Amino acid sequence: MAHIIVVGNEKGGAGKSTVSMHVATGLSRLGKKVGVLDLDLRQKSLLRYVENRRDFMERSGIDLPSPVYHDLPEIDPATLAEGENLFDRRMVAAVEAIAPDCDFILIDCPGSHTRLSQMAHSLADTLVTPLNDSFVDFDMLAKIDAKGEKIISPSIYSEMVWNARQWRAQTGQKPIDWIVVRNRVGTQKMLNKDKMARAVSMLSKRIGFRVAPGFSERVIFRELFPRGLTLLDLRDIGVKQLNISNIAARQEMRDLLKALQLPDVSVDF
Repeated sequence: MAHIIVVGNEKGGAGKSTVSMHVATGLSRLGKKVGVLDLDLRQKSLLRYVENRRDFMERSGIDLPSPVYHDLPEIDPATLAEGENLFDRRMVAAVEAIAPDCDFILIDCPGSHTRLSQMAHSLADTLVTPLNDSFVDFDMLAKIDAKGEKIISPSIYSEMVWNARQWRAQTGQKPIDWIVVRNRVGTQKMLNKDKMARAVSMLSKRIGFRVAPGFSERVIFRELFPRGLTLLDLRDIGVKQLNISNIAARQEMRDLLKALQLPDVSVDF
């Protein structure tokens, strides 16, 4: 059975699609068969990335290791059992259809609460939650006091993850490995940065997630999107000399994949 990776939170602009693109492509480059689903039915950033990558390969004649995108199947409402949810059926049907041919299924969730996103979280073997280094984004996980030093209570997204964990426990499935990825962390020593580090560490012990390093704010990520490329593709397309920023970004990608501790994955690029 394929290992399911869900990339989600309920806050837009945290870097979910960027993380999804790089994790899916990184696993493909390691020889894994990766299927991807995009649950943002309006913006579909992950679909656009896959399309851009396919178009680039066709134009350039270069074959790059790539994930395979799958649409959610359409379901005739007349076939639903009494009380069955249409979106639940679509999600389960999509996963069941592609799982036999995949080592990993990566699901990119929208930055809002939807039934599809809720269902995806309950299916996650690994849950990756990108988090900007800001207390505005931290509020999605937990309410904190005015000094940023004391956790008052978990917030709605953490409660949704808790409910997904409870459902999996009741149905005899293995626990979700939840990783919060700190994105756009500043390089300079700043008071807010230190407070965020302490707050995330406190919350991780309280509600049970691991903390992993994410991606710094780099122009290269935005520049590569129109071609569907990642930093690991640069040498394949003829870039012989990487600048310091690109080398650092490649290392960030390695560190993230290692931190996820996915089954049968050895990061050797």
